[in-house]
Amino acid sequence: MSSRRHLLKQGAALSLAGPLSALAQGRAHTTLVLGDQAGGLRALFEASRALEGAPFQYRWANFQGAAPLFEAQRSAAVDTAVAGDLPVLAAAVGRTPLKIVATRVGKPEALGIVVQPDSPLRRVADLRGQSVVVSSARGSISQYQLYGALEEAGVKREEVNLRFVLPTDAAAAFASRQIDAWAIFDPYYAIALQQGGRILRDGGGINTALAFITASESALADAAKRAAVADFLQRLGRAGEWAKANAEAYAKVYAELTRLPLETSRTITARAAVTGRPVSEADIIALQAVADRSARDGILPLRVDVRAITDTRVWKPAA
Repeated sequence: MSSRRHLLKQGAALSLAGPLSALAQGRAHTTLVLGDQAGGLRALFEASRALEGAPFQYRWANFQGAAPLFEAQRSAAVDTAVAGDLPVLAAAVGRTPLKIVATRVGKPEALGIVVQPDSPLRRVADLRGQSVVVSSARGSISQYQLYGALEEAGVKREEVNLRFVLPTDAAAAFASRQIDAWAIFDPYYAIALQQGGRILRDGGGINTALAFITASESALADAAKRAAVADFLQRLGRAGEWAKANAEAYAKVYAELTRLPLETSRTITARAAVTGRPVSEADIIALQAVADRSARDGILPLRVDVRAITDTRVWKPAA
């Protein structure tokens, strides 16, 4: 009888090892397409070397803003994407099949409204009757920040003429003084300031400073890809810890990859959303507040249920 139990246990172990082994082999042959904005996430991973030895293949897909990045995720051209709070909500409204799988924490000073150094605009209230360029598209963190600043200053949104322009085009126009007021985020924000731009209002007290990693529903439905995404998120956490402990090394790699001056890179990386962690209940509540306010203000055409677009099982908090 004991020998029979031994054989049953051995058979059970073999049946369990089979699927696990198949999953490991599948993950080794899996390629994740990692969506990025302005090279920021790639710089973090290359500086920290956190992807070395990953049990999956990967390649980077870089975009200048969240709008084209989520367009790529909508068409299944990327498996993961990184963006601020409102762009994720806007993508969900646009029926991008995604789930929020991780949170990144930055600083609200990483975006703001910038004007020309000799601009007569001295405060947000001066924007009344003026044109403001917003990057990158409707539903961006810059639009949310601008609307918050206008409300704070008692300026009605309809009293300001908004134009939505992608960051690289807007950067060229700002540098050539074709536009005066620009609502924008890093790295373009830091570059504009480095070139002499003046801050009218930053995101402090308005924006959550939260960013998120999303994974496509198709990637999460594939067992090997889901496992690879989970592994990638663990490495994201380690990369963030490395960046906090090695700020100068991180800034130097960022400068090399983006070809920005080291001093500008130091500013950007010091306030970048590098800390990565599992999505918490507090994150869901904070993002829901953004969703509700954005629906109220007409930034989004409808209210998004944040919990419904979040998958907290992919990256679970440590026990």
